[in-house]
Amino acid sequence: MKIRPLADRVIVQRVEAESVTAGGIVLPDSAKEKPQRGKVVSVGEGRILDDGSLGKMQVKKGDGVLFSSYAGTEVKLEGKEYLIMSESDIMAIIEDQA
Repeated sequence: MKIRPLADRVIVQRVEAESVTAGGIVLPDSAKEKPQRGKVVSVGEGRILDDGSLGKMQVKKGDGVLFSSYAGTEVKLEGKEYLIMSESDIMAIIEDQA
């Protein structure tokens, strides 16, 4: 099954939460916080601007992103969990430093 977001919507898959702390303590699922970072799976075509033109999306498929805790709507497709959110819910793109 394929899912394609509309307008300025973005589909993000959360990265897995850490299950062991830096000190070596194993965390149960109930103690883990939902991660606020993920990977962009799909993007819409862009927001329609007041003049009728299409605004360019700032994120693209494959980008690592940071988003707010309560951003998006959770959906489950084929056993995987995704978030559908507005591009404005994304706070930053994670860039690798070389």
